[in-house]
Amino acid sequence: MARARPLIACVGAGRMGRGIAHCAAYAGHDIRLVDAKPRDAEGCARLEADTLAEIRSTLEMMAGLAGIDAALVDAILRRVSVVPREEAGEALADASIVFEAVPETDAAKRDALALIDTAAGPEAIIASTTSTYLSTQLAAFSGRPARFLNAHWLNPAFLVPLVELSPTHETDRAVVDELKTLLEAMGKVPVECAASPGYIVPRIQMLAMNEAARMVEEGVASAEDIDKATRYGFGFRFAVLGLLEFIDWGGGDILYHASRYMAEVTGEKRFEAPAVIHENMEENRKGLRDGRGFYDYDGMDVAAYRRQRMEGFMAMLRMAELDRPPAVAAPEKSN
Repeated sequence: MARARPLIACVGAGRMGRGIAHCAAYAGHDIRLVDAKPRDAEGCARLEADTLAEIRSTLEMMAGLAGIDAALVDAILRRVSVVPREEAGEALADASIVFEAVPETDAAKRDALALIDTAAGPEAIIASTTSTYLSTQLAAFSGRPARFLNAHWLNPAFLVPLVELSPTHETDRAVVDELKTLLEAMGKVPVECAASPGYIVPRIQMLAMNEAARMVEEGVASAEDIDKATRYGFGFRFAVLGLLEFIDWGGGDILYHASRYMAEVTGEKRFEAPAVIHENMEENRKGLRDGRGFYDYDGMDVAAYRRQRMEGFMAMLRMAELDRPPAVAAPEKSN
């Protein structure tokens, strides 16, 4: 009997594997977590118990937060199987997608990808969840580069919607599209990026986190106030507007001049604007005001677009319980 949804497998039953299992089972997929390490019977039983207990815990927590009937947790958990390495051949043979989620070492990656190449069916999509290795590096460890790519889930995987997909020039385009479709059906938001160190989010957040730590080091502000500033300033803005969209919203000229100022007064090259900002200035692509920037606003109903984004900000304020009614003076009493 054909499955209603593709069977998913994951080699590696650690934190990432368990997070993926939570997402897949919640979305109605059967998922097999294949232990990457050989263990004796007692070790396998302990791993299975620990793995299922952790997934149950996250499912129960999410059920409570979302107001879902707790009785559904058992049904969801029944879709998760924990499989010893010795049974990998049978477990992976009919999987449509196989994720690799083993430790970030050459030895572990080579071993897991070799196991998948041997056991998985010829049409299976193989996706590493690495946060370190480039897809071009790992494709060399795989015997089927046309069906291989990186799929970087952000922790906690069962909460964060984003999954960064990084194919190589050898990856079949249909493979990328199929994985995107699967992830979207699971409620995830896939984005695509070239094989580049740090993907998108880790690369940006690394700079931001180091700068925040540097401000504490320099005595600019306390850790508490820096976190409050990022939560209620940075976080509010970029939960509604993307970084590049925000440049266009305010005007690329603001970033251009602010970057020059910061670089001059601090003497730090890290604040200098990249060449693309200079090019946008020269070509009059400064954003919404010019009708083009990083995005093209030609033909867009700009007023409707601004209103939609403002609705997003208001929703964030309500969520944080920071929306307030206007302060209106009480009418004066007449004599």
